[in-house]
Amino acid sequence: MALDVKVPVLPESVVEATIARWHKKAGDSVEQDELLVDIETDKVVLEVTAVSAGVLTEITEKEGAQVRSEQLIGSLKVGVTQSATESKPSKEAKDSSPKTSPAVRKMLQENSIELIDIQNNLNKDRLIPEDVIAYIASQKAGAGKKKKEVKEPQEATPSVGVSATREEKREPISTIRQRIAQRLVEAQQTAAMLTTFNEVDMSAIMDLRRRYKEIFMEKHDVKLGFMSFFMKSVCESLMKFPIVNASIDGQEIVYRNYCDIGVAVASERGLVVPVIRDAHTLSLAELEKSLGALAQKARKTQLTLDDMTGGSFTITNGGVFGSLFSTPILNPPQTAILGMHKIQERPVAVDGQVVIRPMMYLALSYDHRLIDGAGAVSFLVAIKNLLEEPERFLLELA
Repeated sequence: MALDVKVPVLPESVVEATIARWHKKAGDSVEQDELLVDIETDKVVLEVTAVSAGVLTEITEKEGAQVRSEQLIGSLKVGVTQSATESKPSKEAKDSSPKTSPAVRKMLQENSIELIDIQNNLNKDRLIPEDVIAYIASQKAGAGKKKKEVKEPQEATPSVGVSATREEKREPISTIRQRIAQRLVEAQQTAAMLTTFNEVDMSAIMDLRRRYKEIFMEKHDVKLGFMSFFMKSVCESLMKFPIVNASIDGQEIVYRNYCDIGVAVASERGLVVPVIRDAHTLSLAELEKSLGALAQKARKTQLTLDDMTGGSFTITNGGVFGSLFSTPILNPPQTAILGMHKIQERPVAVDGQVVIRPMMYLALSYDHRLIDGAGAVSFLVAIKNLLEEPERFLLELA
């Protein structure tokens, strides 16, 4: 009996996907639920597993091929026809192999690392990307140490201006990277994008966190971070300025009475924007827990399409990488995005005196087709005021 291997049903917003990697070759035996192929969309990596034990008799779409929803990509013959010793590993060998995610398998392939080597080195049941990075670093350190111990013969010094090793490496652009590039270019070409700036004194929030972080952790079992304050301030301000939370749909303006906040995250596969829905109804603790759960899923490349669908406003934090000032690009069809930056102590004037304060630059990029300058500036000032006086929204005085 032969079974078709098909592309999973893709959501309406995803038209095509790419065959990222086949984990089996034609003629290989497979176990039930064993991973056959990774299929990459512009948002997530989908894993296709064997619905039954048997032999993968045919692969009709090779790696790199563009495929559509429910398209036939291979054929599986139910029942093992090859000997266990030739076609499939023993149960003991299979059970001893560590579990890996698509991101880990891709890193192993790109760095020409055998799974057995890293397994013997780390002796873990499940590998994560950080394990691969640590293994590569340890191998480089060992190679460098060995090179120092062994004296190599003198070689002719290369001529001035000529590198001893000149290499070029080519690899295909991933589907998600292509989609990111397409959306960023579309945002600049279709929107009348403008950016307004302000700065916020972070003293009040930093003092609040310092005084209550331990109590907050004990009660809610989650750390009190900066992002929850920003999300809370953004939600309060969006309710005051609904035009910033709106979008353009043809000749109509779509207003929303809810806040679905996207948070831009840099992942191994590129920029992703998971969404926290109904953020305006959540407490600081609930926001922190939601952020933590999404961040963990992003690190493990486990974000689903539902996690990244929708969103009425986006926050991006370049400050975690040390950015002091930037102009964020819109995330269509949204018409505004807030950019956070590095907190840096610098002299400012307060009540006629020069004092040192922890300051952060804020940037709001917006679509001028829908949002006027006065509205954008007022919205950003509202965020600034709430951050500098967080007791206003904590006491519901905003």
